[in-house]
Amino acid sequence: MATHAAGDVAVLVSPAAGRGRARAAAATVLATLRAAGLTPEVLPATTRADAERQAGKAVAAGTRAVVTIGGDGAAHAGLQAVAGTLTPLAVVPAGTGNDLALALGWPRDPLAAARAAVEDLLSGAVRTVDAGRTGDRWWATVLCCGFDSAVTDRANRLRWPRGPRRYDVAILAELARLRPRELTLVVDGVAHTLPVTLIAVGNTPWYGGGMRVCPTADPADGRFDVTVVGPVTRRELVRTRPRLTAGTHVEHPAVSVHRAARVELTGEGLNTYADGEPVAPLPVTAECVRGALGVVGTGRA
Repeated sequence: MATHAAGDVAVLVSPAAGRGRARAAAATVLATLRAAGLTPEVLPATTRADAERQAGKAVAAGTRAVVTIGGDGAAHAGLQAVAGTLTPLAVVPAGTGNDLALALGWPRDPLAAARAAVEDLLSGAVRTVDAGRTGDRWWATVLCCGFDSAVTDRANRLRWPRGPRRYDVAILAELARLRPRELTLVVDGVAHTLPVTLIAVGNTPWYGGGMRVCPTADPADGRFDVTVVGPVTRRELVRTRPRLTAGTHVEHPAVSVHRAARVELTGEGLNTYADGEPVAPLPVTAECVRGALGVVGTGRA
């Protein structure tokens, strides 16, 4: 098997991310890597599966790091290749949400993020954080199911309207049929069967483009924060969602928070999403794997 030179880095670009922001940032980021003496290899992936496969091959061949340019979807693809290995991940946030970058402290400006990654790569400073694992999928931010996953399922089925408006339509449709779902939640072996509106299993606090759904989640403590929203009315749900930005929704009497290293979810008719990407239908088991992910460029090695 061919091996990479010591200065090689694999680069995944999500050109559509951030409405073209990632494509625009790519040239500057690549120039920054080259100016530092690194040799970026842009992986010509056109699908998520292709991106994961190519990044995995680069890691197996000895690449020094995987750099993603885009949003949480690009970071999720890179994560599948590096989690559980000694190869670090660098995220250049150029997407719409950038929740992982927000949680771990990557600079928001793509050029600044590239420079920070270069500095850590050249100095050998790698920070390790936890990652979630569900089956054969790794994830870094939040795994969710319930109302939010139903909205995403519906939005993915819609062919009109295009863009973010699909989610507005999907939210209205799911609000119209809102009802609690009975799920069994097992946290570190303790089972709870209860009606829920949504459940969020957080390795980090943010999801959905800056909503602080698990406000005290710490990606370095070996445990998830599990936010459970019980039965609420349509009006309560609409009024509570803006509080997600500040994380004050956990004060609502219908909300409870658990902490666990292993979470099992069982129920019918619901899919799970993590890092904004589809993971699996219920039942699922999520494990917090301590120190599974190495990162560079966050400024906290």
